[in-house]
Amino acid sequence: MQYNLIKKTEFDKVRNHNGNWAARMKLFADMCRYNTLVAVKKAGSGHLGSSLSAMDIVTYLYLNELNVLEVGLDSPDRDIYFSSKGHDVPGLYSLFYALGIIPEEKLLMLRRLYGLDGHPEVRQPGIEASTGSLGMGISKAKGMAWAKTYNKNKGNVYVLTGDGEFQEGQIWESLQATAHQKVNNVTAIMDHNKYQTDMLVADVNNIEDVVKKVSAFGWYVVRINGHDFNELRKTFDALKKVTDKPKMIIADTIKGRGVSFMEKPLTETFQGKTLYKWHSGAPDDESYVKGLNELTESINKLADEIGLGKINIPENKAEGKVVTKLDKEFVTDAYGEALVELAKTNKKFVVLDGDLSADCKLRNFE
Repeated sequence: MQYNLIKKTEFDKVRNHNGNWAARMKLFADMCRYNTLVAVKKAGSGHLGSSLSAMDIVTYLYLNELNVLEVGLDSPDRDIYFSSKGHDVPGLYSLFYALGIIPEEKLLMLRRLYGLDGHPEVRQPGIEASTGSLGMGISKAKGMAWAKTYNKNKGNVYVLTGDGEFQEGQIWESLQATAHQKVNNVTAIMDHNKYQTDMLVADVNNIEDVVKKVSAFGWYVVRINGHDFNELRKTFDALKKVTDKPKMIIADTIKGRGVSFMEKPLTETFQGKTLYKWHSGAPDDESYVKGLNELTESINKLADEIGLGKINIPENKAEGKVVTKLDKEFVTDAYGEALVELAKTNKKFVVLDGDLSADCKLRNFE
């Protein structure tokens, strides 16, 4: 199996080109998507769906809004960005490689000892906050933003949240406290891709109408297309004029964006509810090559559109066989099977899964 990344020099060519701005942004993001797919496949695990849905947002932020590349990662006056949801970090690492924050060998050691963690960890360059239990991000952002004001430092704080994360109680506590304390140098962005793990947010615990709800807590809220770079730029420009409230962007996105078959849920359902396949795990060989080919086609088309010429895209070959399941044994498989066997003779079992039914292999028990 070959695992080759699009080199940083190719990203530099895109950044330094003067072609159509929005097309350049999309090209840069799709190149990061390509490298994300390579890194997750090599790791054998990771979260592709969220990484791909959030990619346009983080690409826009780092290339257009944040000052960290100019003032440095350690400057007290830097803008701060971090992910509260955390599952999108393979995509963020790919962006960090493209910007020169982490080296190539690190990205190819995703989820490996001495490599990059599968969730955000502050020991990694550019990571401002570790992701632990969900729901803590806005609280952390509020603290960082308050500290900037208290210390008379410049810079704003941006935090990305998930939509399923808005089922956490701490989110709503932090929304209220941030507005009440007038911590107005915070912008929260929801990656609203509609799926949590493998099920629709609306089916698990519906959060809508989220714009009205967050607005009621004293925030300035807008809802946009999170994949439209012109709309992203227009929105962030407008938010600079809002200085009397914390800001939130509800960014409607597509989980698995950029790879057609990852954008679609499975046709199968569970108890009448649609399942999404690509939340976590590495793709099989056939899907891996198919996804890379789709992204290669998009990259070449965009590069031609802006007059850049072809991007040097490396060769990545599968082993010539279709792998439908990684050659590993999972403790959770045995756990789920054991519960089913126990339940056959004991009807008193009640299993609480904390929205981890798929990961804990509890579907059969359900």
